[in-house]
Amino acid sequence: MHDSPSPVFLPDSAPPPLHSLTDPSGRWSLFLDFDGTLVELAPTPEAIVVPPRLPSLLRVLSMRFDGALALVTGRSLSNLDRHLGLSLPAAGQHGAQRRLVPDQPVAEHPVPALDTVRYRVSGLAGDWPGLVVEDKGSTLAVHYRGVPEAKREVTALLDELARASSGELELLTGKSVCEVRPAGANKGAALEAFLREPPFAGRMPLMVGDDVTDEAGFAAALNAGGAAIKVGEGESCAPWRLPAPQAVRNWLSAALEERG
Repeated sequence: MHDSPSPVFLPDSAPPPLHSLTDPSGRWSLFLDFDGTLVELAPTPEAIVVPPRLPSLLRVLSMRFDGALALVTGRSLSNLDRHLGLSLPAAGQHGAQRRLVPDQPVAEHPVPALDTVRYRVSGLAGDWPGLVVEDKGSTLAVHYRGVPEAKREVTALLDELARASSGELELLTGKSVCEVRPAGANKGAALEAFLREPPFAGRMPLMVGDDVTDEAGFAAALNAGGAAIKVGEGESCAPWRLPAPQAVRNWLSAALEERG
């Protein structure tokens, strides 16, 4: 099952300045994807480079939004925290994990159906040495950026395994990656869960992301009366667009410069 909400169109307008959404009325909350949105994509998940000023930027923005800022990522939260060097409200593994309070322990829920996936994927990785298998605990991803010719075989195997899981797992595809996750875990459901609790409750959500994995989050934000920003190229249900992670960081930083 893929996250592909409709309607879909090509966003062609830039978002308004962020400072216009951080007024004293506290009407907005901010949800940010990580890879491809805040940091540039890399050949492997561990090869990303986190810009030195990004953690402090997120910390200050979180205070500006009265804590109503959350990261919504496919990474596990422990991996995200290690790369950023700080803890924020966040949803990890496409919503399979969620943390409302910084530094709050995150419970791991075993997914027995993934044991078969791990076994089958290990054999596939032996056939394709360039594959990167990322076992996050509650989800498992196979990155084929280094061996794009493996895409068909990777997709077919994970689709087969998801279909054979009796509804426990579903397939998610992204930029040079296929992932299986617990059915129903997605960024849209995670965003909706945040909106039911303070400090997010009663605010309009703004979701920023770059991949098909973010489309469910875009749709949830729009359904809640909020807004969405698509980063990079491609069709999307998000009405606004920024071209690349550097532009996202500049857009976020401009809010602090404007408000001082």
